[in-house]
Amino acid sequence: MTPAAPVLSPKQEQSIAHSTARLNIWSGSVRSGKTIASLLRWLTYVAQAPRGGALVVSGKTLDSVARNVFGPLQDPAITGDYARLVKYTRGAPTATILGRPIEVITANDVRAEEKLRGLTCAGAYVDEATVLPETFWTQLLARLSVPGAKLFATTNPDSPNHWLRRKFLLRQGDLDLRSWHFTLDDNPGLDPAYVTALKAEYVGLWYRRMIKGEWCLAEGAIFEMFDPARHTVDQIPAVTRWVAAGVDYGTVNPFHAVVVGVGTDGRLYVTAEWRHDSKTARRQLTDVEYSARFREWLAKVPVPTTPLTGVQPEYVIVDPSAASFRVQLHRDGLVTRAGDNSVLDGIRTMSSLFALDLLRIHTSCKGLLDELPGYSWDDKAAERGEDAPIKADDHGIDATRYAVHTTRALWRGLLRDQVTLAA
Repeated sequence: MTPAAPVLSPKQEQSIAHSTARLNIWSGSVRSGKTIASLLRWLTYVAQAPRGGALVVSGKTLDSVARNVFGPLQDPAITGDYARLVKYTRGAPTATILGRPIEVITANDVRAEEKLRGLTCAGAYVDEATVLPETFWTQLLARLSVPGAKLFATTNPDSPNHWLRRKFLLRQGDLDLRSWHFTLDDNPGLDPAYVTALKAEYVGLWYRRMIKGEWCLAEGAIFEMFDPARHTVDQIPAVTRWVAAGVDYGTVNPFHAVVVGVGTDGRLYVTAEWRHDSKTARRQLTDVEYSARFREWLAKVPVPTTPLTGVQPEYVIVDPSAASFRVQLHRDGLVTRAGDNSVLDGIRTMSSLFALDLLRIHTSCKGLLDELPGYSWDDKAAERGEDAPIKADDHGIDATRYAVHTTRALWRGLLRDQVTLAA
């Protein structure tokens, strides 16, 4: 049974035809065609999978599974007439594909492997394997006990020390495993203008991984594309939308706030900052005091191109660990949201904005500007196969990351380039 499919590249066709091992892994850059090939292969496998065991689709979250797996499977442009035979409601724990029941099991923390215990599995599809806990992957392999059971997985490259690469991809000759590596240029169906834009948006570490498909270490300066001469300004154009104030909350550590708006030139601007360091001031503030001083500061923020002061950002995006402070701000009449603390995604968003010259910072934001050049990857974490920044001198960066990354749905369509930054 062969589902209708879009025109495939030779590499996609080869991977579909030869993914007959117990473990089959597609890795490589974004938009390289690896996901489409793996999903078409999964569809054919479901049609002939052995009975007597469950079929499983796994990913980090229900949202990512809906977006990356069931979205394409239910798209007639990808799976043709078979799209109507894929039944799934976003957020549901089960689905039906070609009449076969499918268990949808997510793995967003180290305890996720408990969800698999007791399961007998005849086949599994794993979305973005490198973001899942190793314990979940190990347990899933143990559950693939039905004769002829197979696993199909996709992933973008990560650290060369990541467990998936060390324990599986590099041991392909020792395991019943086949893998295929894709780059952006392996997908001939992409619009050349889109490819050019995508290559411009990914920089540094993410360019090597997401565009070139390399498994490489996170090392050195994180914002290596930041150029003070280019990204620091004395004058800011009129602001058309004050999207957010970002807050990195601290009692012992510094409290740092920034305000971000969209300029008439189609760029994001960090226009002002406020910082309270209890160690320097020799006094810690309560939530009530922080709220009062924060609101006083917002009332004094200069409005660019006017003699006025005082801004009202649409949202105050607060460090997600500072729940009590968010409650206090809400009581004081401000609209708050917990910051999206997906650190790597937030760093990638800021990096891409710097690379595209779509994020600039006013010279008055001295705390933030002092932090940016020294913000670096943690070498010890890299040795463990993890990507993490060194947690030091990052309060202004965190505040900016919360404000910018959390509100990307608000500003994305307002910038001069219609950026496709990662969701």
